[in-house]
Amino acid sequence: MTYWSLNAVFLGVVALVAIAALASRRSPSWRTIGLAAIPMLILTAIFDNILVGTGIVGYDEALISGAKIGFAPLEDFAYTVAALVLLPSLWSLLGSRHAAFGGYSTTEGTP
Repeated sequence: MTYWSLNAVFLGVVALVAIAALASRRSPSWRTIGLAAIPMLILTAIFDNILVGTGIVGYDEALISGAKIGFAPLEDFAYTVAALVLLPSLWSLLGSRHAAFGGYSTTEGTP
């Protein structure tokens, strides 16, 4: 199994959750996700290159596509993309904590 095959499983689940969020009309702000992607992907590139370049993490060359950003294979960025889409989508689907507890607030009754 290649790393892209493994990523396809995770990204497929993420896509289903994102579609469910869109269908429920409670989807996250995609513009905000896009803006968050910029620093997250930059940080992923920096730290993945450190981890792969120093040999802490290694990849079987036969299982990667060969496309790399520095030392890090492109496949490694799929986890960042998955987190950027999955977490806000789940948050949107599950609702806020305030709503989940029937409107109870720990600051109620305080000035």
